[in-house]
Amino acid sequence: MAKKSDNTEETIHVVEDALSKSEQFIEKNQKIITIVIGALIVIALAIFAYRTLYLAPREKESQAQMFAAQKYFEQDSLAKALNGDGNNPGFLDIIDDFGGTKASNLSKYYAGIIYLKQGKYEDAINYLKKFKSDDEFVGSMALGGIADAYMELGEKDNALDYYLKAANNKDNELTTPLYLMRAAWTYEELGKFDKAVELYKKIQTGYYRSNEARDIEKYIERASAQVKK
Repeated sequence: MAKKSDNTEETIHVVEDALSKSEQFIEKNQKIITIVIGALIVIALAIFAYRTLYLAPREKESQAQMFAAQKYFEQDSLAKALNGDGNNPGFLDIIDDFGGTKASNLSKYYAGIIYLKQGKYEDAINYLKKFKSDDEFVGSMALGGIADAYMELGEKDNALDYYLKAANNKDNELTTPLYLMRAAWTYEELGKFDKAVELYKKIQTGYYRSNEARDIEKYIERASAQVKK
């Protein structure tokens, strides 16, 4: 019992000593600690104010400003969607005037797709690469748009790279088989028929309900015939 009592007393002394040192440290550095805590409070308040008083209203305004451009895009009035109509801003204006907002980010996607449709492939690549999204469809379509632009420019290796990125971005029954198919076609363009067959078979077994799988046998046969040559 005496040994246990001694251990207990020793533990108490260690704790008391640690507390004493902590108190001494706080007393010695009280001014610095107060300044640091005050600075953290100021930073937290500044972040809160920025989000609620600046960013939130800008997000709301930017969404409202983008409405007309989106309508023009749906109507295929691409020039007005991109540059505005004189009264309402276009996607390029939203990008410039509301940087850092969700509307500005989404406008980069729209701008990239418009440039792709207009045959301005370098501009399309530029804006689509700046667009960021976690959405399983839009994010994949942006990568696929980059691939399409590279393909139009004759840069087949870059196109293939982005078709594969688009296919593997977010696995789903819509965009994954679509871009696997385009990647397979690109492999054929590059003379890599064995790789094309692999992707065609992946569509056949893994995405058999997709539109791309309907006539997949003929693509497998065509590419397989080239492999045997």
